[in-house]
Amino acid sequence: MNREKAFDALSHSNDPFDLLIIGGGATGLGTAVDAATRGLRVALIEQSDFAKGTSSRSTKLVHGGVRYLRQGNVSLVLEALRERGLLYRNAPHLVRDMAFVIPNYKWWEGPFYGVGMKVYDALAGKLGIAPSRWLDKEETLARIPTVETEGLTGGVVYHDGQFDDSRLAINLAQTAVKQGACLANYVKCTGLIKEDDTVRGVQAECQESGKQIEVRADCVVNATGTFVDGLRQIDDPSCHAIVSLSQGIHIVLPKSFLPTDSAIMIPKTADGRVLFAVPWHDRVVVGTTDTPLKQNSLEPRALEEERAFIMEHAQQYLTNDPTPDDVLSIYAGLRPLVKAGNSEDTASLSRDHTILVSNSGLLTVTGGKWTTYRKMAEDVVDHVELLIGKEAEPCCTKQLPLVGSTDELDASANLALYGSEASHIQRILSDRPESVELIHPRLPYQQAEVIYHVHTEMARTVEDVLSRRTRALLLDANAASEAAATVAKLMAVELKQDDTWQQKQVSDFQTLARGYIFTDSASLQ
Repeated sequence: MNREKAFDALSHSNDPFDLLIIGGGATGLGTAVDAATRGLRVALIEQSDFAKGTSSRSTKLVHGGVRYLRQGNVSLVLEALRERGLLYRNAPHLVRDMAFVIPNYKWWEGPFYGVGMKVYDALAGKLGIAPSRWLDKEETLARIPTVETEGLTGGVVYHDGQFDDSRLAINLAQTAVKQGACLANYVKCTGLIKEDDTVRGVQAECQESGKQIEVRADCVVNATGTFVDGLRQIDDPSCHAIVSLSQGIHIVLPKSFLPTDSAIMIPKTADGRVLFAVPWHDRVVVGTTDTPLKQNSLEPRALEEERAFIMEHAQQYLTNDPTPDDVLSIYAGLRPLVKAGNSEDTASLSRDHTILVSNSGLLTVTGGKWTTYRKMAEDVVDHVELLIGKEAEPCCTKQLPLVGSTDELDASANLALYGSEASHIQRILSDRPESVELIHPRLPYQQAEVIYHVHTEMARTVEDVLSRRTRALLLDANAASEAAATVAKLMAVELKQDDTWQQKQVSDFQTLARGYIFTDSASLQ
C-alpha cells in the first residue's frame, strides 16, 4: 500500500467511483474488500489511521457471543459462529483456537453452563472448532492454575477464536488494495457533494498537507462507527440519532497472572456482562465493562468506576491479586450500538448491524461486531448494487484468503502474525542486518518491522506503529513511550522527515501513552 499514490488517485480521478466508503474500521475495510472483489470501482477514506477507533480496542476475540445466547438472540449467535469459522479458515495466521474455561463455584453451574455450551457447539455445526466438555476441579486447575480456588467445584471448557484486531484490519486494507480498491488514511470528509438532492461524493481534506479535494461516487457509504450520526446530520439536519455509545475497558497484565494457554470466562458480572481473562501476545487481557456514555471521542479514557470494577473482578477471580502497579496498559473503546426505544441499558442492546439509506441516497451501516464484519460488508454491497443499478459479480469473500493467509509459519515465531508477508521483513533484515535490533528491550518488535510498516502498511505516525501495526502501546505503555524516539528516527528516514517532525512525533505519542498507563491515566480524567 502506498499512501501518496492513493491520495493522488483520489485527487485526480476523472470518473466517479462506484462507491466511496467513509471510515477505515472493520466495517469500512470489509466493505472495500467485498465491493472490490465483485468488480466495483472502490475508494475509501479514513480521517485518522485504519482501525484507530473501536476496531483496535476489542477484547481480541472472534466469537459467537455466549451472552447473546443467554439473551435469546440465537440468530446473531448462529451468524457469528458461522463467520468465526470462515475467518478461522481465511486468516489462519491471525485467528487461533483458544480454550475458555468457565470456573464453577455453585452446584448448579456445571450442568447449567455445560448444557448451554453444548447448544453453542451445535449452532457452530461443521464450522465448530472443538467440542465443549465438563471438567472436574483438578482438570480446571490444570488449565487455569491461578484461578481462585475457594469454593471451586469444577468447570466447563469450550472453544472460541482469538485474534489481533488491528493486524486483521491492516490485512483487510491490503486485501482491498490488492483487489483494486483505492484506500487512503488521514483523509477527512468535510462535506457531502449533492446533485439534484442526491449524494454524489464528498469534499475531503488531507490531514497531513491540508490539501482540499473532491471525490465523486455513485454511492457514498457511511461506515464511521461511533461517528455515523454526525455524517447523517450533515446529510439531513433533521434526522434523529440512531447510535447509543457504550464504553468497554480492558487492562493488560503480565503473563504470570494466567500462565497458561487457556482463558477464563466469567458468564455474569455485577453489570450483567461477561468477563474475560485472555492470554494474548504473552500478556493477559482482562475485560470488559459496558458503560453508557454521551461523549464521543477518538481517544476515550477509562472512568474511575470502570477501573475499580475491572480491578475488583480481577482480584476476585485470580489467586494473585493484581495491583495498579502490575497493570502494563489500560485501554478503552466505544461501541456504536443501535438504539432500542428509550432504553439506557446498553448491556441489553443488540450487536446486530443496521443499514439505513437516506432520502438523498447516503447509505449508513452501524452496529455489529468484529466477528461479523464480512457478513455486514456483504449486506452493504448488496444494497449498493441496488442503489447504483449495477449488477456486480456474486460475493466471494466466504472463500477469500486475506493477505498474509498461511498456516505454514510456526505460531511461536516472532513474525508469525504477518503470515506470508513476513518474507518482506526477512528481506529487510537481510539487506539491513542492523535492523534486527529490538525497538525496546521489553518489547518483541524488531526495527525491520517499523521499516516494513512505513513501506508497505501506510504507517504515517509513531502512534500508527506503536499502537496498531505493532501492539506495543497495549503490551507495555511505559516501554512503548520509551521506544518512541527510536521509532520516530527510523520512520523519519523512510518518510524523509526532519528533526522537528521527530520531536513532535515523540512528544505527541508520549502524551497519548500517558493515558494508557494505569497510574498516570487516573490523573488525566
